[in-house]
Amino acid sequence: MAIERFSIDGSTAAIFAEPANLAYFLGDDVEADTIGGVEVRTKAIPQRSVRRYKGDPNPYTVGAVAAARYLFDPGRRNGAATPGQEMILSDATETRTFTYSGSWVDVHAFLLGNAARDFTAYSASASYEILATDGQATPLKKK
Repeated sequence: MAIERFSIDGSTAAIFAEPANLAYFLGDDVEADTIGGVEVRTKAIPQRSVRRYKGDPNPYTVGAVAAARYLFDPGRRNGAATPGQEMILSDATETRTFTYSGSWVDVHAFLLGNAARDFTAYSASASYEILATDGQATPLKKK
């Protein structure tokens, strides 16, 4: 398994998590950015002058490339580190640590609207009780 990015619609916030761990708390409806988002793109690279070393008195010219191909992956991370701040989701059975980037307000609203079970979300400043929803983003009463 690998940690993937889950963007929050209508926001710049995102949650970085292993899909199975996030699905435990939010259900299987949440999809990572990489699903359907990876694509091969092309761009033109202009002609440019290049030096062989610093202070090279005779730089040479590299010709233009009309269609250089590259891979675009909106969920890509650099290295093993996950960006953002830490948050913890915990219920009576499981406790998992995730990271998020962006506003905690947006992440909290996302968790409230997509919870598959009752759990507690711990941010850097406080803990929040998140109650399961009935699929219409309305909290159910706690039993």
